[in-house]
Amino acid sequence: MHDEGQRSKAADPAPLPPELAEAVTAWVSQSLAETRPAELVERVVSERRESIALDVQALAQRIRAEVDVEVRHREASTPAPRAHIESERHFVRFSLNVRLQHIVLFSSCIILILTGLPIKFHETAWAEFMFGLLGGIENSAIVHRVGAVGLMSVAAYHMVYLAFFAEGRRNFLGLLPGPKDLRDLVQMLQYFLGRSTEKPRFDRFSYVEKFDYWAVYWGIVVMVGSGCLLWFENITLSYMPKYMLDIAKEAHSDEALLATLAIIIWHFYNVHFNPRKFPMNRVWITGKLSEEEMLEEHPLEYEHLMREEGERRRGSA
Repeated sequence: MHDEGQRSKAADPAPLPPELAEAVTAWVSQSLAETRPAELVERVVSERRESIALDVQALAQRIRAEVDVEVRHREASTPAPRAHIESERHFVRFSLNVRLQHIVLFSSCIILILTGLPIKFHETAWAEFMFGLLGGIENSAIVHRVGAVGLMSVAAYHMVYLAFFAEGRRNFLGLLPGPKDLRDLVQMLQYFLGRSTEKPRFDRFSYVEKFDYWAVYWGIVVMVGSGCLLWFENITLSYMPKYMLDIAKEAHSDEALLATLAIIIWHFYNVHFNPRKFPMNRVWITGKLSEEEMLEEHPLEYEHLMREEGERRRGSA
């Protein structure tokens, strides 16, 4: 999905010459006919002729947009002043539904961190300061449980979102790990080590974003499960031996510290502290990425969107 209102009609490129799509189609047909039954190849290619044309159009638009971004970067590096491009295209990445879930999630996590870590490090001066700021450990415990209710609520709603919203089901399928994620990780490591000149091309979700997503799942299961055992201590001890409560306490404490470090070191760097995003990635507020950001971070998704746009244009022609 993208926002057509963010750009002018002048930004639309001229239609791709049909000869280019025909040339690609002919190449596919000829190259496969050398090793496959020519008649069958011709039949399949004929059936997919329109689909191939849309794929070629989408690829060409991505290449054109990448060149345009590079030209603008080089223009910006020259001494001559350059006017701001008001018509730059923007794409909707996160709906309001997703953004509100994210706000409730991180607000709950901040409350839990500020009220939970002082308990783990209760002998430190900063923990004593936090208890005093909140009016004592009893008040701190109440606020902590408010954060826990917020976390459990957004987790429950997210299950509803995945089951009953088309967007949720589509995003969930896109977030499932696959072989490409492993290949992307290897290629990214090679890029960092200087053994490759190209970074991997990501679709809607990269392996980094998938790790973030599934880490939250794991964290919520451990934190909510162990937290409920500790919250309802008397009920827990009515059905379980005390050592289960001790295990829950250690699991809750250690997972809380691990989650805090993951948020600060992993998530905050990748999303906000990265030099390309510093001081903040505003997509969690606006829900939108610029065309330049889409090409840099999600080029394969950009191609898919261009293909869908081509299909809509053909359907309305």
